[in-house]
Amino acid sequence: MTNVSEYVIQRVKEWGVSRVFGYPGDGMGEFDGMLGKAERDGEGFEYIRPTHEEICALMATAHAKFTGEVGVCIATSSPGGFHLLNGLYDAQMDNQPVVALVGQQGLDSLGTFNQQESNLERTFADVACYVQTIVSPRQAQAVIDTAFRTARARLQPAVVIIPHDVQGMKMVEPSPAMWVSRSSAIAPDTAIVPPRSELVKAAEIINAGERVTFLVGHGANGATDEVLAAAELAGAGIITALRGKQVVPSEIAHHSQQLGLLGSLPSLHQMKECDTLVLLGTSYPYGQFLPESGQARAVQIDLKPEQMGLRYPTELNLWGDVTATLAELVPLLQAKSDLGWQRKVADEMVQWESEMEAQAMLEYDDGVNPRRVFHELNKRLPAQAIVTADAGTTADWYGHHIRLRPGMMGDLSGRLATMLAAMPYAVAAKFAYSERTVVCTIGDGAFQMLGMNELITVKKYLDRWQTKQFIVLVVHNDDLTQVSWEMRTEDANPVWNTAQVVESVDYAGWAQLLGFQGIRVTKDEEVGAAWDQAFAHQGVTLIDAHTSKNVPPLPPHITAEYAKNTAAALLKGDPSELAVIRDSAAALITEGVERVKGKLHLGDAAEKAAEKDAGKDAD
Repeated sequence: MTNVSEYVIQRVKEWGVSRVFGYPGDGMGEFDGMLGKAERDGEGFEYIRPTHEEICALMATAHAKFTGEVGVCIATSSPGGFHLLNGLYDAQMDNQPVVALVGQQGLDSLGTFNQQESNLERTFADVACYVQTIVSPRQAQAVIDTAFRTARARLQPAVVIIPHDVQGMKMVEPSPAMWVSRSSAIAPDTAIVPPRSELVKAAEIINAGERVTFLVGHGANGATDEVLAAAELAGAGIITALRGKQVVPSEIAHHSQQLGLLGSLPSLHQMKECDTLVLLGTSYPYGQFLPESGQARAVQIDLKPEQMGLRYPTELNLWGDVTATLAELVPLLQAKSDLGWQRKVADEMVQWESEMEAQAMLEYDDGVNPRRVFHELNKRLPAQAIVTADAGTTADWYGHHIRLRPGMMGDLSGRLATMLAAMPYAVAAKFAYSERTVVCTIGDGAFQMLGMNELITVKKYLDRWQTKQFIVLVVHNDDLTQVSWEMRTEDANPVWNTAQVVESVDYAGWAQLLGFQGIRVTKDEEVGAAWDQAFAHQGVTLIDAHTSKNVPPLPPHITAEYAKNTAAALLKGDPSELAVIRDSAAALITEGVERVKGKLHLGDAAEKAAEKDAGKDAD
């Protein structure tokens, strides 16, 4: 080992890292050179270079989510480092361990307004739990170890900045000396279990409940068996947060899937009627869907103590790993003899699934029903499949129609809710599990941002994958649909086409240009065959589904505010007024007219629309 860069590479490998996501640049030039040397010597990482530094950080975050390992991204100084921020915020807000290695100009340039010299420590201070510049060889070991240890323990991103001249300095092992730290590349054990006295209190609360509901998040990943065992004893219904979808298999009858705008009615009923709420590895942010204060006794188990008792006034907060804590809690739970609460949830889910299927089968005049596309995908998902979604309306359809069976995985950007993550997540998942089928579901707006270019990354690395099957569904409706509906329902504003229209592109043609299979879907009856063709193809497929932009992502319970704002937006001259009225009415009728009749207050407008249509027919 001759210099700092070589030492850092070896030390990162000692932390168990085998794959990194990077983009080179002169501010990281010596380090990049040593990465190349290590590769030639057969001692390097699997270095993945996507098309942008932002994608590097998003892929590192996705790697952490799908594998449980620390994700690592590498970028050059200033411009490259700045591009990492969005992906690092994704890691921060979704509690993922990521370490970013970032270049910097030489030490003598700091504070002198030099070319590409900026205060990177200040830049990353808000997003990272640990930010430090390596300024001497003796300091390198402690900084790298602290970054990885802190990221792992706090489930947050950490940033290590390496000035260009330091990268090439001769490495000196730290020695017993004043100001010199000697550290270890050993991760802390985070299988924390609260004291038994606290576990007894939790058991007493749960055992006393008659209508117990578990709300399960991604923090419970890996605890499937423990969650199900506890729910069986407690007679509990189960709700999963969107990022916790993979924790509880869809085949569990009393699992009512998600909560909120993209959740189910049985989940909402659970929240309104439960007398005991157990929060497992979740910081579910939408308090309006949680029980009324004082309605339910609540217990929370989480590794993030600052997030406990934050969303709902809990009676007991257990700081611990969900898997390890439930393993100790389960023997203290008493088996419920009355399982009526669980049966109620299960019975309601049967009805809800029928409603979801009925909505998926609706046909619209202005494009394919996007619900049907996801419904047909769900029926065909192979064992061990991995599904990603963006944070637009694909997240609604993913929540409403995708049911992850045992062994399947699925994820998306959670609290940051960036539309950009679907494709980087899918590619990172394929690198982590190249033997599995990966399906990326993404809107056309998000695909134009970070999707089209990442098909180039797929082409570049395709030969590395054990199986080549990688499927991209582009929901093609020429509109930023989620934002359009938010404008209507949250702010009572009509859609603003100047900002909302997405330029139409031949996405299937783009895939074909790269040598992949491209399938265009323009009719509902083509959807099933398109998926069959995609899953039969042992390669990359892009399905370009031309869908209606006016299918409403209806919440399970239409609030007065939602109805009032939607009606007001239409009255202000929404450019898609007639289609919105027609498609909303069709969805409402299918979802159960007695339950939602009149909620959108569209009766008069619907009549006017019918009159206009009749007038056109007469002409």
